[in-house]
Amino acid sequence: MLRGGRELWWAFFVGILITGAYGGVYLTTRKIPAASELFGHAIGIFGFILMLMTEVLYSLRKRTRSASWGRMSSWLQFHIFTGLVGPYMVLLHTSWKFNGLAGVTTLFTLIIVVSGFIGRYIYTRIPRTLDGLEIEGTLSESALRQARQLMALWHTVHIPIGMALFVSAFVHIGGAIYYATLLK
Repeated sequence: MLRGGRELWWAFFVGILITGAYGGVYLTTRKIPAASELFGHAIGIFGFILMLMTEVLYSLRKRTRSASWGRMSSWLQFHIFTGLVGPYMVLLHTSWKFNGLAGVTTLFTLIIVVSGFIGRYIYTRIPRTLDGLEIEGTLSESALRQARQLMALWHTVHIPIGMALFVSAFVHIGGAIYYATLLK
């Protein structure tokens, strides 16, 4: 279950390691790593791959309950971990420039991460088994019903914003490949 926050601590720890690498590149070159250089590209690509894993793998596991690919709570922890580390890496990839489509994509990323924290909070209010299935018949049925309604409302916002994020990210990637690679 998500009450311990282990995935948050791991994301924080890995974020510190990534920040150290970013700082090392900055100290070595004496400039902010450009998005178009090797380190900038690498951190952007790996961050985007983590973001794709966040969306695709967790969604696949969620929709195939009969598969024995591990507990849903473990997959949700993985979803949260990659959903924090990936966007952080993509943020560092921006070189702190937020204009054009890349800026819109960064805004969508920020919104989806904040929305994810809200969803995690709502999710922890619904009692579940170790496998992530909701437990019925608790003492406070109206509070449980409210949490479920909030979760449903949250999904109607979180999922479309996530889709818009990935559409804008793919357009950004396509444009970067076209303009930076194919036109040279």
